[in-house]
Amino acid sequence: MTATEEIKAMIDKARKAQAYYATHFDQDDCDNTVKLVTRTIFEHAEELAKAAVEETKMGVYEDKVSKNRNKSKGIWYDLKGKKSMGMISIDERTGLIEIAKPIGVVAGVVPMTNPIVTPMSKISFALKTKNAIIISPHPKAKKCSTMAVKLILKAIEQMEVPDGMVQVIEEPTLEKTQALMALCDVTVATGGMAMVKSAYSSGKPSFGVGAGNVQVILDRNIEYPLAISKVITGRSFDNGIICSGEQSFIYPQEAHDEIMQACRDNRGYVCNAEEREKVINAIFEDGHTARDVVGQSAQYIAMKAGIQIPGDVKAIIVESNGKFGDDDPISKEKMCPVMGAFPYQYFDQAIEIAGTNLAYEGNGHTAGLHSNNQANIIKVGTELSVSRLIVNAICATTAGGSIQNGLPVTNTLGCGSWGNNSISENFTYKHLLNITRIAPLSSRIQVPSDEEIWR
Repeated sequence: MTATEEIKAMIDKARKAQAYYATHFDQDDCDNTVKLVTRTIFEHAEELAKAAVEETKMGVYEDKVSKNRNKSKGIWYDLKGKKSMGMISIDERTGLIEIAKPIGVVAGVVPMTNPIVTPMSKISFALKTKNAIIISPHPKAKKCSTMAVKLILKAIEQMEVPDGMVQVIEEPTLEKTQALMALCDVTVATGGMAMVKSAYSSGKPSFGVGAGNVQVILDRNIEYPLAISKVITGRSFDNGIICSGEQSFIYPQEAHDEIMQACRDNRGYVCNAEEREKVINAIFEDGHTARDVVGQSAQYIAMKAGIQIPGDVKAIIVESNGKFGDDDPISKEKMCPVMGAFPYQYFDQAIEIAGTNLAYEGNGHTAGLHSNNQANIIKVGTELSVSRLIVNAICATTAGGSIQNGLPVTNTLGCGSWGNNSISENFTYKHLLNITRIAPLSSRIQVPSDEEIWR
């Protein structure tokens, strides 16, 4: 059987299952099924984290456990009670009625860096909206992703979900993934830019993500030690493989010594000029993050760079060369616990540095700001080309949604046209719905005269 034939058989099976699910499952049935999906990952957080670390050889076990628990809780909290089928709204003024309908079969493409919670979230969004889904794991994370899907399938048996509603490609290949994207009704692609571009080129509607390169501005008149503790926690979380993780911080020049000491106090290692070049040469190859450093510890990075750092260091701090953007490679995304540091003299310069670094890589994704000045918060949100600005919080763990910040909990973060994406928000269940709008003429609305319209 060819790759295309295998995927076609899976699609046919998914369509039959989806047709039954769409007509036999009501809102409560779908919600109860989603609860089982998310609860399964929550309850198996440790073993799934262990499996992911062992197979991918990247990330941090404890952080993956935390991610499995918090993402599953957050997604269920977001989805429960939300109407996702049938008549979902009536406009009292116009009489416009909106009716939600499933799209059909979803292709869920999963990255190596996030192989457990990404399939969980995509499956949750699909089942919430009566869509079937086929998960395509990364080949180097196929075992742990398949393990997660099979645990979910076992859990939802009690809801009598039809066979084929949730499937996984157990032996994924590029050819199978491409066939899946070409034959499905919509693709949700989370992963590298080459894969996202392939999804957009498949001929079917697709939701992709852009590159992350989160720039964090530290305003004046804040508690620098508190801000730095959050910044380093975000940079080191899961050894830096989170796309929304902090990548560089931009700080007031006069606070240099205080801030660098705060880095050291929070298990950050600040490189000297010679070490700076060694670290840069170690983590970049041909202008891109070297594959062997992705998701590795600060100690591994130091060993490769040939420098000595304490054993408890969580992140390596590399100060800028006095420039930014493409004039300093530390401005780029770094898929490991290495962070750039850029001084500024005045606040508009901080925004300029952040904007230039984002334009170099990561436009449209996320930025962070630690500030007590509401005018500056609005200014940064207005001037930076990002889809989300995280304020006074850890970007790595809140940009993908939080119960406290109003962003939908997800693992797929749209970057808008800035990042060559179709949406500039957190992908969630509503993006997997087709909406029919019933539009009668309302007698309650009086049509104004031409004179009134142009007055």
